[in-house]
Formats: sequence, structure tokens, C-alpha cells
Amino acid sequence: MERMNTPSAIISNRLRKEFGPNVAVRGLDLEVFPGEVFGFLGPNGAGKTTSIKMFLDLVRPTSGDVRIFGRPISDPDVRSRIGFLPEHFRFHDWLTAEEFLQLHGRLHHMPSQALSARISELLELVNLVPFRAKYLRTFSKGMLQRIGLAQALLNRPGLVFLDEPTSGLDPVGRRLVRDIIRTLRQEGTTVFLNSHLLSEVEITCDRVAFIKHGKVLQINTLASLTAGELSVSMRARGYQPALAKGMAAWCRDIRQDGEALKFTVHSEDALPQIHRFLVQAGVDVYSFTPQRIALEDLFIQIVGTDGGL
Repeated sequence: MERMNTPSAIISNRLRKEFGPNVAVRGLDLEVFPGEVFGFLGPNGAGKTTSIKMFLDLVRPTSGDVRIFGRPISDPDVRSRIGFLPEHFRFHDWLTAEEFLQLHGRLHHMPSQALSARISELLELVNLVPFRAKYLRTFSKGMLQRIGLAQALLNRPGLVFLDEPTSGLDPVGRRLVRDIIRTLRQEGTTVFLNSHLLSEVEITCDRVAFIKHGKVLQINTLASLTAGELSVSMRARGYQPALAKGMAAWCRDIRQDGEALKFTVHSEDALPQIHRFLVQAGVDVYSFTPQRIALEDLFIQIVGTDGGL
């Protein structure tokens, strides 16, 4: 991804937000590169929503600084380049889908002819063409989610914030959103994604940040997070717990349930050595199934278990 001489899509420096005696965000340092899909992960109460609101200038930080495309978020030109789908949206349910998009297009000062063409394009993108004249009050939660996504993309933003964009969607709807995000990436749009569906993040994102108590614990590419460790399921007869000491040279977290064993290895290069060790110890190995560590397991390892998404 080319980033030379291009300002960061988002960069925050020691961003902090206090609500009276409570600190929601404490010293958030974050950089999001242009054109990437960036996942924002953390347990409930980690400060994710407050951080997003500060990035959008909907909440003013107690201290610290955030810049979008190298400029203050208060800059009208910068704000005009942003799209936003909030998690808890409240749309004008007395409007039709087309009227709703026309309203937001006028707020963006889009010319009438260009706006009309863009609305038709987006309704087709989110599979709502047959419902363009239907009132939003008749829409399902999933349909409202999709019209909200169309609204977020109306101004062809350079940066779009999607807060739980697949909430309320069925599998077909989630796949549609994934395809749209991939298209945005191909077009060079930066996508900031907050989602509790880690399987969606794993499929979609280039990099992810793990946040807890208002601070970033770790930022990694998805490739580096999932490339190394493997979870291994094995069926073996004759395995004794005493063998765990010998296996510790290659693996950890050994769990046994009768003939079923599960453990974690840092590299697939260890697998042949583990197999040889067990066979030489007189163990009959019937199956040996390695799998990449899921993002959900990595989330628990990094963030812990004291709170869900």
C-alpha cells in the first residue's frame, strides 16, 4: 500500500476523554493509513464509540489531538470527505428511501442531476431499488441498515466510519456489506470498521487495533496475526499426561479429553517433530488436524475475558 507523501487518513495523539470522574478514553494513539480497511476491536466499555465520536467531532476530547487527512476534523473540507453509519441510527421514518437520500444529498450540497444518478446507483448497490418509494417506517432492521449504508456513501467519502454495519443483517446481507467494503478498498476509500462479529473483521480488514480501557493494546495486520500460531486437534491412543513435559518444547495449552487432545503451536514446522515424538513414545496417532488460530481466540488472548464485545 503506497503511503509516501500521503497524509494519514486518521492520526490521533494521546486522545483522552473524561466524563466527570470517569475516563472513557485515556491516551489513544492511533494511525490509520489511506485506502485500508481498519478494524477497531475491544470489549464493551473499552471506549470504541467515544473514540469514533471524537474522530467525527461529535464529542470534544478532554485533551489530545486528532487529524483527518492531515487536517483538523473541524475543517469543513475534511468533514465533507467523511461518511458515517452509526450503530444506533434514528432515521426519518416518514420519508421514503429516495426522499431520505435526497435530504442527505442536499445537506452535502450535491447538484440535483448528480444526486439523482448517485441515489439510483446506491439503491442498486444495497439491493433496495424495488423499495425506493417505500416509507422507512415499513423497512425491516436489515433494510434500514442497508439504506443507512447508502447514506454513508452518498458523498463518495474518502473515509467512511461503519459502526456495526452488519448488525441485524442476515447472511446474504452480511455478504453484501463485505462485497461493498471490498469495492471501497479497491477504489481507495479508507474504511474504519467497528464490529463485534469477529468473523466479519477477519475476512474484511487489513489491520486491526485491540483497545481496552481507552488505550490501544496492540495493532497488527490480519496476516501477521493469523499466520503463525496453529490450533491442533488430535486423536491419539496411549497418550499419558506425563508426555506433556516433552511436548512443551513445541506446543502449549495442552488439553486432553480421553483420546482427544488439543494444543497450540507457534509454527507448522513443529508438527512433524510432535508427531515423531509421540510415535516414538508409543502413542498411536489416528488423526492430526491443524487450524489457524481464529481472531476470536486471539482477541481473548490479547484483551482477556473480563467483558465481551
